[in-house]
Amino acid sequence: MRRTHARSPGGAAPLPALGPPGGPVGPGLRRLAALGLLAIASASPTTGALAQDEGPSMLVPDLRVEPVVGGLTTPIGLAFLGEDDFLVLEKDTGRVLRVVGGAVDSTVLDLAVNSASERGLLSIALDPDFPEDPGVYLYWTESTSGADSGDVAQTPLLGNRVDRFSWDGSTLAFEYNLIRIRALQVDAGQPGRGNHDGGVIRFGPDGMLSIIIGDLGRRGQMQNLRFGPTVLDAPVPDDQFGGPGPDDAHLSGVILRVDEQGQAPPDNPFFAVGASLGGEVGANIQKLFGYGVRNSFGMAFDPETGLLWTQENADDAFSELNLVGPGFNGGWIQVMGPIDRIRQFKLIEATMFGGAMQQIRWPPILIAYTPRLVLSRLFLLPGAEYTDPAFSWKFEVAPAGIAFVEGDGLGPDYEGDLLVGASRPFLAGGYLFRFDMNEDRDGFDFDDPRLDDGVADNLDKHEGTESESLLIGRDFGIGTDIQNGPDGFVYVVSLSLGTVYRILPAE
Repeated sequence: MRRTHARSPGGAAPLPALGPPGGPVGPGLRRLAALGLLAIASASPTTGALAQDEGPSMLVPDLRVEPVVGGLTTPIGLAFLGEDDFLVLEKDTGRVLRVVGGAVDSTVLDLAVNSASERGLLSIALDPDFPEDPGVYLYWTESTSGADSGDVAQTPLLGNRVDRFSWDGSTLAFEYNLIRIRALQVDAGQPGRGNHDGGVIRFGPDGMLSIIIGDLGRRGQMQNLRFGPTVLDAPVPDDQFGGPGPDDAHLSGVILRVDEQGQAPPDNPFFAVGASLGGEVGANIQKLFGYGVRNSFGMAFDPETGLLWTQENADDAFSELNLVGPGFNGGWIQVMGPIDRIRQFKLIEATMFGGAMQQIRWPPILIAYTPRLVLSRLFLLPGAEYTDPAFSWKFEVAPAGIAFVEGDGLGPDYEGDLLVGASRPFLAGGYLFRFDMNEDRDGFDFDDPRLDDGVADNLDKHEGTESESLLIGRDFGIGTDIQNGPDGFVYVVSLSLGTVYRILPAE
């Protein structure tokens, strides 16, 4: 697959038909989705364990799926303490539950979270040396009410945070804060929002912690607008709190890479750039591994190469899977999808589904209409590089959790493959896609020649044309997290079904 790059001057170089039950997504539902009213947090959880015949199913004969634990409230992520023993997060309640032998054993932590829209208790990562080092890291949104709250205004400006807790075998105790990130979205002339928080955290094979943060509706340098939300060649505030540079209130649309204390390691791609700038902005730039990100619910390190992969949610056009290298610039908001599809990106964003890209401060009519013009408009820090996505869908399909299959517990045919879940259950009732990595593991091999250009040319939002050969499971609902278990099987967390599922070989 051909790729397009732009560097800064200092840079280094046949399955069942897809679609939700009852037919394709209708225009009314598409309008709701375009308005952001059917985001990841909108689904209602089940109130009890889901019967097997009501849950997801595998569409390949050699795999099956079974529920492990149900009756959870908006479960969103998990981490294994041992075989048949894991911690699971509840997004809306702020609870960390211990599940042993397929049943909830105890509540080991209960945080007062703001769960409006995509906020809440969002992700968990165990220290690389766990359990010798008992550190447990959580990304969550704090509530200013002293209790769980769904009020979009009841969170501090810097209410998204990453904290380290200590595990003593039965409870989690707070140790220290690593990062405080913007949560409050207040913009003149627009309603308050709580979306685009990102929130996935993962330790890499080098022991560094990666944190992905959505754009939070900002329109500044990290969204490839050098001067902020204006067409003038003079900086203007991104909002009433400052910007457009990445001060503490505008560090958004980024991938951070920090050590266990939350500090920037000196081999980060923009460490020297940040040091030369100094101050709050410089310190934040030092923590960057990449930027130009709209929003993401999925991040994973390839166990064979150690390289970082993410999925990125589109507004309306071009959901993405990205191979993220040091200095990555994802292109948002100037482009999503392959840069040679820029005219399609602009046409969809400017003329369909409301034509707004959420914020009124930088309308999609300002999107460039040629690849060369796009590249000239990117905000490229010294050492930054724009690269086309490894794969994309023409219209948004709303990906969520991603993971590589480790080991041959599912059979040798699946080892090393990339699995992708859904953040909205409109396509196949909550799809599970499988991607076969190519020999170099920097892209994918496809059975369907229509995908050789790296794009599934689907026909509408949440519609699956050209994705048929990728679908291996359906009806998983909102699949927020995918993890490899100590037993060699794959576990999928369904926020909307209130259940953790296990995928294993067919009997």
